[in-house]
Amino acid sequence: MLKITKKVEYALMALKFMSSKPKDELTSARELCDEFNTPFDTMAKVLQAMNQAGWLSSIKGIKGGYVLCMDLSMISFMQLNRVIEGQENEDVCTKNNGRCELHGTCNIVTPITTLNKHVNSFLDVLTLNQLLTQETNIQLPTWQIEGSINGIR
Repeated sequence: MLKITKKVEYALMALKFMSSKPKDELTSARELCDEFNTPFDTMAKVLQAMNQAGWLSSIKGIKGGYVLCMDLSMISFMQLNRVIEGQENEDVCTKNNGRCELHGTCNIVTPITTLNKHVNSFLDVLTLNQLLTQETNIQLPTWQIEGSINGIR
């Protein structure tokens, strides 16, 4: 199930902050840490990961920093999660090599797996621009649900 880590939160904070600045204005890790009261080392690593992904450009030196070089409408939330955390969102049923302590007797493995698949599909199409600007006309994907759960359709 979706768990948004602190590093992903810091990335979102940084991207929103940087997108509100004039196009070529640099933002340093220190500036972001001062603005949002975040740990410097973690923020620096998050910025480096986004720089390596090609979303930011970096200028080295005392007056250096980062500038946003990718349109946020071209980056999905799931892409951000992969860049920052290096993984998909896992559900509890697939953690620990697909086994939780209740896996053998659990009756909701399929529903949880289905739910996780739908959440991940949505996050694959939700752009950071939509998320960070609180765009109100986000097109939600529609799914055809096969069968029912306990008689609920």
